[in-house]
Amino acid sequence: MPIIELKNICKTYPMGKVCVQAVHDVSFSIEKGEFASISGPSGSGKSTLLNIMGLIDLPSAGTLEIAGNDVYKTVDFTTTTKLSVKLDAYLTKLRGAYLGFIFQSFNLIPVLNVRENVGLPLKLNNADVRKRIAKTKTDEWIDYLIDTVGLSELQKHKPSELSGGQRQRVAIARALVTKAPVILADEPTANLDSVNGDQILALMKKLNRELQTTFIFSTHDAKIVRMSDHVIKIKDGKIIGERTDSIRR
Repeated sequence: MPIIELKNICKTYPMGKVCVQAVHDVSFSIEKGEFASISGPSGSGKSTLLNIMGLIDLPSAGTLEIAGNDVYKTVDFTTTTKLSVKLDAYLTKLRGAYLGFIFQSFNLIPVLNVRENVGLPLKLNNADVRKRIAKTKTDEWIDYLIDTVGLSELQKHKPSELSGGQRQRVAIARALVTKAPVILADEPTANLDSVNGDQILALMKKLNRELQTTFIFSTHDAKIVRMSDHVIKIKDGKIIGERTDSIRR
């Protein structure tokens, strides 16, 4: 069973008196443990798709399944214009249960140091996260992640005292700290120089192999595409090609 599956997903945005179709009739699935990328030029719809998979943006039509859960089975897209309180609470629960996020702008808390930023998601009151890490010694797990991303000697530093590459390493550790099975990464190397970008990619590939964490990228970075074992190419909101190198489980 795929960890994420999209069926006939559409997304339309109102722009004044007209509607712009950002995504049109997109269908694909991602298997557990894949290193996958959604690739396309700026404005192709790849970030929109990532936001839909991340339960940040509501599709206009179609079906989204996460670990077999039909996310919007009770939603009538012809009448729904915004999230209800009940639906928003449900999506928040699903995010906590299955998803971690890496943003190109890092989104670290400026007043918190490295260790505090990494551990922050564990302080959120999410039953699924508590259950998933119940048998884990939290301090040792945070130590492991900080060491894995190479920041053990900098864990008391604030984000302003770190380089761009170091900040992205903190963001990766923070995304992994809840042991989320899926990590969604939006252009994670866009704000990094080539050396730091290569190091970050190698680190994420290593974590993908060792922890069997599923990574899904929104990117136009050719290096990420080459490293991916599953590539979905989109243009003008439509899939124009798909490559799968991994053995689909």
